[in-house]
This record gives sequence, C-alpha cells and structure tokens, in this order.
Amino acid sequence: MSPITLAITPNHTSSSSSSSMVAVASVGAGAVEVVSKCTVTPDRASELGELRLSVSDLPMLSCQYIQKGLFFTPPPMPIPALVSLLVSSLGRALSLFPALAGRLDTLADGSVVILCNDAGAEFSYAVAPSLLTSDLLPPNADVPQAVKALFPLDGAVSFHGHFRPLACFQLTEFGDGAVFLGAVVNHSVVDGTSFWNFFNAWAELCRGGHPAPPDFRRNYFGESKAVLRFPGGRGPEVTFPVGAPLRERVFRFSRHAILALKSRANGGGGHSTAEICGKQVHDKKVASPDVKKEEISAFQSLCALMWVSVTRARKRLAPEATTTFRMAVNCRHRVVPSVSANYFGNAIQSIPTQAAVGEVATRDLRWAAALLHRGVVAHGDEVVRRGVAEWEAAPRCFPLGNPDGAGLTMGSSNRFPMYEGNDFGWGLPVAVRSGRANKFDGKMSAFPGREGGGSVELEVCLAPETMATLLRDNEFMSYVDED
Repeated sequence: MSPITLAITPNHTSSSSSSSMVAVASVGAGAVEVVSKCTVTPDRASELGELRLSVSDLPMLSCQYIQKGLFFTPPPMPIPALVSLLVSSLGRALSLFPALAGRLDTLADGSVVILCNDAGAEFSYAVAPSLLTSDLLPPNADVPQAVKALFPLDGAVSFHGHFRPLACFQLTEFGDGAVFLGAVVNHSVVDGTSFWNFFNAWAELCRGGHPAPPDFRRNYFGESKAVLRFPGGRGPEVTFPVGAPLRERVFRFSRHAILALKSRANGGGGHSTAEICGKQVHDKKVASPDVKKEEISAFQSLCALMWVSVTRARKRLAPEATTTFRMAVNCRHRVVPSVSANYFGNAIQSIPTQAAVGEVATRDLRWAAALLHRGVVAHGDEVVRRGVAEWEAAPRCFPLGNPDGAGLTMGSSNRFPMYEGNDFGWGLPVAVRSGRANKFDGKMSAFPGREGGGSVELEVCLAPETMATLLRDNEFMSYVDED
C-alpha cells in the first residue's frame, strides 16, 4: 500500500531556509518509518552559477551516492526542537555549500555541470521504535541489515543528480532515544574530503560557529575539455553486481595493534623496504630525497594485513592469478601547485598494486607492505598528471567492483574528521556507519577509531565464505580488538 501523505504549507518566505514539509503516515514501511520530509534551500541565494565537473568528478557518475552517518546518544532536547535546529542550520550550511542544493545538467557540448540553482536538499525525520542502539551496533558481529534502512536515496546513481537532489539527510530516532544522522551525497559532486568538510561545517553552524567556506575554484584539472558521452542520454549503470551476497563487518584495531603492525612492516631481515623499493630510490623521475628515510606508514601496514589475510582466505584463487589492491588517495597535496585542502569536489585517484596470489598469501607481511608503500610514495605530481592524460585520451566511468574475485579496494580514510569535527551541540558521535552504496566483495572503508590515538576501524565487505574463513584466521584476529 502506498504511504499516505499530507502536505503542510511552510510558514515562512523563500528568503529563509525553505521547508516544504510533508508529514507521512507510513504503512508497511518496516522497522524504520519516515514521519516527515522537507526540502531545504540555502538561506541566501547562490551566486556560483555553474560548476563544471572535473576529470576526477566525471568518472564517479556511475557510482552510487556516498552514504555515511553518525550514531549519537539521546540528545538533551525534544525531537521537534532538534529537527528544527538541524533544518535551520542546514539552510545556513547550504549557503556555504550551494552546490549541494543544485542539480546536474548536461550541456550541448556534452560537458556535465552542477547548476547552483538553489533547488534544495532533502531532509527527513524517521522513527524506529522497535530498534535500539545495541541492536544496530552489536559487538563482534556482522553489521545488521537494518542499518541500511537509515539512509534515503538507496540505490541512486550519481548520474541521477540530473533529476534528483544532490544531497539528502535523514535523522532517525530509536526506541532508546538515541539518534542517527545519515547523509547521502552525490559522488560526482564530492569525494570523502569534501563530504566530511561539509558535515563538519554543518555541525559547527549547529553549535553557533562560523566555519570557513569551501574553495570552489575548479583548479583540479578544471580546464580539461574531455567529456563523457552516454548514448541515448540514459546515463551509466553501476559496474558491480548489486545485490550479490555479502557479509559486512567492522573490525576495530587499537593503537597498540596498529603500532605492532607498523613495527612488523618496517622490521629488518627478509625482503626489506629498501630491497622492494630499490629501483624507485635510484629513479630520478619518481624518487625524492626523503624516500630512503621514509617508513612504511601505519595505515599501509594495516592495508598489507588485509591484502595478505583476505587473499589467503579466498581459497578458490589460483596461486598464479593476479590480485590487485586499490587504494583511493587524496591528490590535493600531490599536485604542483597544490590544491586547497578545502577544494570542493573530487580530487582523488586510485593507486593499484598488483602481485601474484601465491606471493601475497605466503610471503611476509612486510613484503606486501613495501609494495603498497612503493606505489603511494611514487604517486606524485607526474604520476597524477599522467593518469589525467590517460583518462582524457579515453574518458570512462570508474570501474568500481571486483570482476575477477581477487581484488580489494580501500576507500574512505582514517584521517577524515568523523568524530572530533561532528559535535552538533549534544556531544560527539559514538559510531560511524555507511549504507549499502558502492559495496561489493573486497570493498573496505577506513574510519578513525572512536577512542582516537591512531586506532582504526575497517568496514569490510566480503563474500560469505571468505568472511567465514577470515574470522578463523588466528594471525589476523590476533590484531583485532574484540573487547
């Protein structure tokens, strides 16, 4: 049965944060019931006009919207007051980030732009009285499917931003009074850095602060004339099998475990970092004076653990097959001249590292860590520009997925300010979770640990049999914090 809707006329003018409120009596909607929706527009008119998608934005048109959200303990104010505060501060946030209140448009020459036309973002309030925080954040267990219902626009592809909002938000109240604030943002408009910059700014405005505005200069290869063309104007489809069976789990790694991994990755004997990276050290095209001194980082060490452990758990892979570890990297500081940390948009590339399955599964962790390290330190201005040139010669959407069953893809970042920057006025979040978007066998996302200090949480999606085998891997589990 369709939900019953009742439109409520807004009681203020369009010069303020618009809220075309819609109350919804949901019938058969499951554990999460949407109570109201509103369209929120910037509290002042945008003057940006059009923002052309860059060579880093365009490949994301086939990706699903980013879905990330935060759990909070019960707020010390009535929910109606909380919703009003979030909506009004969202209107101010959209004035700083007017691109999120716009829509996509394809021009006659094939270029895709963001029309900063103040069409608005969507905000929903939902209730889930039968769910408790403990149900949704069970310790040492798979992520419950109910978490996926906390995000609107489920299944939307970024190209759909031509006719759907570029950003949607949902506040869900649980039976224990705790709340979840979910954000769903078009991936061709933002990368993780821009996503969390917006989230932080919204939180600061909610506290009465004055966040710095983003940088809307299109100086990350914004001068490129390359375009993506879609026959019939239908747009791209996702490049991975949606709905394939997956198990999803969040593994916690304490600061102590991370430091132990880093020490192991940088240990002497066997295949040292210098041995693996020797060619790079003496290659003037990619080497820097600090290459010899640079340690394998803690995060590269953790990535190596995942590459080794998951490859070992994929029992059906032939030893001679090739396994690829892809790591998304922020290029803002990798190009010359550098791009502002507040650059709004995508400024990312993927670093692929390949090796034989048999070698990754059997060699020491420091061998795999050194391979990953080599790719990261080599990814400077020249490599970034080479990747751009190759894309311009053959424009294409980013091939997200794992077609050969041997790949791993690391997204997000443990450096993103998911906790300390997101106090909306009633305390810091207690957990970060994501929706079902852009998930496939081998997809991982890095979050900072709630306790800080260099701890990390990894959201890991694997085929069910691979996850079961990984959980029986004593070496891998010895690094996982199960307290």
